[in-house]
Amino acid sequence: MSSNRLQQIQGHILPGNKSLLMAGSSSPLSTHVLNTAMGVPGSNLALSLYRQDPNTSTWHLITTGTTNADGRCPGLITKDLFTPGVYRMHFETAQYWASMGETSFYPYVQIVFAVNDPGQKYHIPLLLSRFSYSTYRGS
Repeated sequence: MSSNRLQQIQGHILPGNKSLLMAGSSSPLSTHVLNTAMGVPGSNLALSLYRQDPNTSTWHLITTGTTNADGRCPGLITKDLFTPGVYRMHFETAQYWASMGETSFYPYVQIVFAVNDPGQKYHIPLLLSRFSYSTYRGS
């Protein structure tokens, strides 16, 4: 990766003041999509959030949204609705790449994660290119 591209995305991966960036979000769950192929935020990417029923293993849609110009989707879930359980974030990556005249190896990305302590903050970044993706639990 060129140093120019690293400089472009550095502020998105390692923000100087995380508390300032997240101050507007009261959601205990957040995401941030970064288009690492182009070194820009993954804006206008449709996503859905689901929770799994522990008794039936059925997925229930909680909300849908679209990432903003910074690649974030604030207000995913309220503190009252954020309970222990298994959640799934579904990102519509084929539509995202098609909107830029590109194709993608992955038509969608699903990230499944467990919430054990809903009092904590859960941040789910998605680092995305046309042929790969990566995620981790952020802060």
